[in-house]
Amino acid sequence: MNLLVVGISHRSAAVETLERLALDTEAGSRLAGRLLAGGDVREAVVLSTCNRVEVYAAAATFHGALSAIVDELHDLWGYADYEAALDFAACGYVRHGNDAVAHAFRVAAGLDSMVAGEPQILGQLREAYDAARERDHVGRHLHDLFQQALRVGKRVHAETDVDAHAPSIVTAALDLAERSLGRPLREADAAVVGAGAMGGLATATLARSGARNLAVANRDSGRAERLAAEYGARAAGEEDLAGLVAGSDLVVAATASPRPVIDAAVVADRRERLVICDLALPRDVAEEVARIEGVTVIDIAEIQRAHAGGAGAETIAQVERLIEEELTAYTEALKADSVTPTVAALRTAAADIVDAELARVARRGDFTEDQRAEVARTVHRVVQRLLHEPTVRVRELGGRPGAPDYAKALRDLFALAPEGLSSPDEGTLAEALKIKPEGE
Repeated sequence: MNLLVVGISHRSAAVETLERLALDTEAGSRLAGRLLAGGDVREAVVLSTCNRVEVYAAAATFHGALSAIVDELHDLWGYADYEAALDFAACGYVRHGNDAVAHAFRVAAGLDSMVAGEPQILGQLREAYDAARERDHVGRHLHDLFQQALRVGKRVHAETDVDAHAPSIVTAALDLAERSLGRPLREADAAVVGAGAMGGLATATLARSGARNLAVANRDSGRAERLAAEYGARAAGEEDLAGLVAGSDLVVAATASPRPVIDAAVVADRRERLVICDLALPRDVAEEVARIEGVTVIDIAEIQRAHAGGAGAETIAQVERLIEEELTAYTEALKADSVTPTVAALRTAAADIVDAELARVARRGDFTEDQRAEVARTVHRVVQRLLHEPTVRVRELGGRPGAPDYAKALRDLFALAPEGLSSPDEGTLAEALKIKPEGE
């Protein structure tokens, strides 16, 4: 089975491109469903955050799965063929096999985030996995990968200080907002628009900071009420948005709306000084709002410019070593597991030979039924004993670092049908995405 990741991120595309290509949870689930229905992809998880849009997939063939995923992304994003070649090929990337596993581990550890080491991605990764699992989009391969990636992420945050200097997107935005306001958050009236994961984190952070008159607005008033009650805030509906903004110094917008929810009309009765943190992709704040005098809009691009660092080099190196250790262990376990189909094929071939010989014996008339049964039991025991030690040992040896391909050796020795497919080379990846390898 082939593991692959296809997507774009803040490392490969501008924030404006990420905004155009962002998917909500339902759109991501529909995408995964279509991929599975197509047959090339057997398992799929779609991860869409303010930093990335990625499809994690398990497939029988690499090329078929890659083509299916890229085609679906092009259709979903509404690209014509010429646009796909110019745009997605320029900002897309593919990770395959061990590289896909390493990428998942780095994402879970926060090393691939806009702010290196930020902890929020771990929850987003779990949410994407849980959503796929609930819809039966995940099988053994992605289940193992995501469970291990989540464990690696937890270990990184438990055993290193990677998040000591790595604020979440929310705290990074609020740091910038506090500077722009020119006073502490506890001296500002604040509101949060959106009651999802990002809105919840913003509400919690503002509540801990002592923000005044904290309010939460959401399209689903029930969710707003529950979130507000949890943090001692007041709830409001989206229809009260203009009034909410008028009574605030600071507004954090983090909805899943496909179009802006805060435009010039919403901020018409603003205070003299208003700061809006737009943490949504697509953006929650219309472009014209940032041009209004007295209004400062802090968006994902601004956060990216201000917090390009994150955890220090020494800490990052420590995390990299931990990930390398985990990747080695995971890869060796996979190598051990990869021998299993060949061992099963060997046992099946042996059983077929035994059955054929027993059938030949059965055609002879000089054996009673009891004698034939005893001969069958004896032959099966002999074959099983002969195969037991080699097949147990080959799994143990196959999982050792630097071990040769014992599965191939068994297939060659016993003339078994080959299992699996060879990995694609970098040239094939580049051609598939219409990207020229570096140096050409």
